Amino acid sequence: MFNNQNGNNQSTGTKPGAMVPEARAALNNMKYEIAGELGINLKQGYNGDLPSRQAGYIGGYMVKRLIEQAERQMSGH
Repeated sequence: MFNNQNGNNQSTGTKPGAMVPEARAALNNMKYEIAGELGINLKQGYNGDLPSRQAGYIGGYMVKRLIEQAERQMSGH
C-alpha cells in the first residue's frame, strides 16, 4: 500500500511495522493490565509457554479496548 518497490515506506520514511516507543510501552502496559483482569499470569519477557487461547483472550480484549477508546475519541467524550 505505502511501500515502494524497494520496500521503504514512502509516506513516513520509516520501516514497515515501526512503532513509536511510547505507544509500544502503552500497549505493553495494557497487555499486563488486561492479563491481570483476566487472571492470566504473564511474566516479564518471554511467554511462549502461554496457551494460544489465553494469548488470544489478551489480544482480543486489547483490540476491544482500543476500539472503545477510539469510539470515545471520535464521539468527543
